[in-house]
Formats: sequence, C-alpha cells, structure tokens
Amino acid sequence: MVTQVFKIPETFKKDVRYSFCPGCDHGVAVRLVAECLDELGLKDNTITATSIGCSVGIYDFLNIDSIEAPHGRALAVATGVKRAQPDKFVFTYQGDGDFASIGWAESMHSAFRGENLSAICINNTTYGMTGGQLGPTTLLGQVTTTSPTGRNIEYYGYPVKIAEHIALSDGTAYSARVALDSVANIRKAKQAIKKAFEVQLKGLGFGFVEILSSCPTNWRMTPEQAHDRVRNEMMPVFKLGVYKDITV
Repeated sequence: MVTQVFKIPETFKKDVRYSFCPGCDHGVAVRLVAECLDELGLKDNTITATSIGCSVGIYDFLNIDSIEAPHGRALAVATGVKRAQPDKFVFTYQGDGDFASIGWAESMHSAFRGENLSAICINNTTYGMTGGQLGPTTLLGQVTTTSPTGRNIEYYGYPVKIAEHIALSDGTAYSARVALDSVANIRKAKQAIKKAFEVQLKGLGFGFVEILSSCPTNWRMTPEQAHDRVRNEMMPVFKLGVYKDITV
C-alpha cells in the first residue's frame, strides 16, 4: 500500500522542470501560493504580476494568467490590471531588491492608495539572479559582490524593514513577516499568505507578506547553513510577526 504524503496543488503546472537553485526557498513559497489559490478557489480568476529577478520563475510553475512588468514595476502593472478588471484576483510576487529598491515608490504608493491587491516579497538580503549584489535588506556587515568588506552604515546606510514600513500606511489592511526555515514557520507563512489574499477578496485594501528566505548559492552555504543564517542573523533584525491586521 502506498501512502500519499504530498499532494501537488491543482494550480501547479504538470511536468515542469525545477528552475530554482538547489536549496532555494522560492520553491516552497511558490507552493504555498498555489495551495492558497486552490483553497480559496481562485485558480481560474487570478492574474499575477511580477518583474525581473528570481521571483519571475513563478510563471514556470503556476497555471494562471501572468504578466511580466519592467524591473520594480510589478505593483504599478498590477494596479492597472486590478482597476481595469476589478473582478479579478490580482497579486504580485517579487524579490526584496525589486520591491524595496528599484520599485520602492511603486510599492509604497500602492499601499498609500490602499489598492485592493495582495503583494508577496521574498527577502533574501541580496540580488539573487544577477550575482549576489548588495540590496536594500542586506544586513550590516554582510559581504556581497558589491560590498566586499561588508555593509557599513556610513557608506550604505541601514537595511530596510519592509513589513514595518508597509504597515504604517493607512491603505494597508494586512502586513506580516514570516520565514521558511522550519516546518512550523512554513505553516505560519501559509496562514499569512492566505490572510493577505482574503483581505483582497473582502475589499479591505492592500495585503502584504514579507518572507525571509535563504539563498544558498549567493551566500556560499549549504541549505542547512543557509537556514541557520535565516534564524540566527536575519530574524533578530527582521522580527517575525503581524505588523498590521485591520480584521482583528
């Protein structure tokens, strides 16, 4: 007798080659998105927008309508899509460099306007696809290809704490930070994604989830070491939790 221990989400494309790096948490995040779309019955009514970076790989896996924006402009494009087709469920899937650096204005102003959208940001403290450069969330002291002696305050400033900034907007209905370093945290991450989706379905405003993720390739670590780094170095700076929830 064979026991099924994992069900492939209906929203997943079938027989797709895995395109993320070994040990990368994007695969887990995309699966959670797919599970939430399945459970909320959104598969056939969803449009996703994303832009340049590792996050663009979501197109490879989800059998939903997708649109690719220029670098950093995913939420600007998503705003146009949602306003043109308000009956559609619209979400963005972005990296921290895309969301909080190149696209910071688009991201923040979507929250300021209270756009009825859902946004997911993968925070791995680096520009992953282009070679591991310093990004807006790079930790103090972290060595990258463009900060070879480590990030220092005098030259680079402080890391951006995205979830806290988004929570300050009056247009934000939900803002949370989660992680994918353990089974328990993966379950909490799914709950947060689902909540960000639900606030859109209820017409409450902007829903946001920041996901702390590992990047073994650019960090030059094994997957196990990378998850240890998420726990021991990232979480003390980027504290997990719900920063705003207007439904409670």
